[in-house]
Amino acid sequence: MGVAASLPPTRAQPAPGLGPDPGVDPGVAAPDDAAPRRDEDALHALAALVERDLATCNRTIVARMDSPVALIPQLAAHIVAAGGKRLRPLLTLAAARLCGYTGMRHASLAACVEFIHTATLLHDDVVDASQLRRGLASANAVFGNQASVLVGDFLFARAFQLMVEDGSLKVLAVLSRAAATIAEGEVLQLATQNDLSTTEDRYLEVIQGKTAALFAAACQVGAIVADRGEAEEAALASYGSNLGIAFQLVDDALDYAADQATLGKTVGDDFREGKITLPVLAAYQAGGAADQAFWQRTIEHSEQLPADLDHAMALMARHGAIATTLARATRFTATAKAALAVFPDSTFRRALLDVADYTVSRAR
Repeated sequence: MGVAASLPPTRAQPAPGLGPDPGVDPGVAAPDDAAPRRDEDALHALAALVERDLATCNRTIVARMDSPVALIPQLAAHIVAAGGKRLRPLLTLAAARLCGYTGMRHASLAACVEFIHTATLLHDDVVDASQLRRGLASANAVFGNQASVLVGDFLFARAFQLMVEDGSLKVLAVLSRAAATIAEGEVLQLATQNDLSTTEDRYLEVIQGKTAALFAAACQVGAIVADRGEAEEAALASYGSNLGIAFQLVDDALDYAADQATLGKTVGDDFREGKITLPVLAAYQAGGAADQAFWQRTIEHSEQLPADLDHAMALMARHGAIATTLARATRFTATAKAALAVFPDSTFRRALLDVADYTVSRAR
């Protein structure tokens, strides 16, 4: 059974570009009355600029998720039906067009980037025992941990098939290095878990690996397929890397400050798992002895009571930890935007600048 044929109807808003299209089941299209969130307008504008490219990318995703092993397309359909921002493949498509590329190699590479990202989500949800993903039950909650891990492996393999088919050793080097760096970042996060002595630099090293590396690679391959020079490659890699750091900083803030229905996943998961994120570090370092004892009990020793999450959020509010985190994110987006100065003004450049602003204003 093919993925497109097995997609269930859903009222969840899809990723930009997943509207009615010959290659994507209309079962995942947004209903007529679904308007984009104001803070997602930048993503929808970017998707509109690369609409045809994104349609090709989506057809590739659907085709390459198919398998004669029925559980693979079933689980893949669950992920697709949940929607998603498609931000990383959008960056690949826009970066290539920003560089003047007129071919279609970038569409397959954008699908490759999305496969790498989706594979890491499947694995992460198993590691974190997550129950929600994009407002729906996570794949591991529905299909079990074993199936989620193995289908994640399948998607990684599909990604590497697409890299090989592209035929560029440089593309292969960039994307395979990103895949390895993501794994290193996730392992480093495990090593820092429950450790309040983690420095901000160490924390940034974690998110540079687990999130920013793929953002950087997604942008850089756009310059590679366009045969642009090292300066443009470096500029787009810098844009992607800084954007990715800002994106993860905001994610970490939203875990304590978001509305759960809007966020699409359980608020407070990071707290319950003892993850060391900047909101925790900022509140811990700003607190007195009693506050620090609270963080040591709940984060380092994992001794948590039902009311502890609310208290943690109150401490963050008292010490401005969320504001501190968002201020850091804003600085990284400013650096990302500055990296695009090497490119002349264009609709694609302006759209990428707007996406950087969206990154720090989003609610999910």
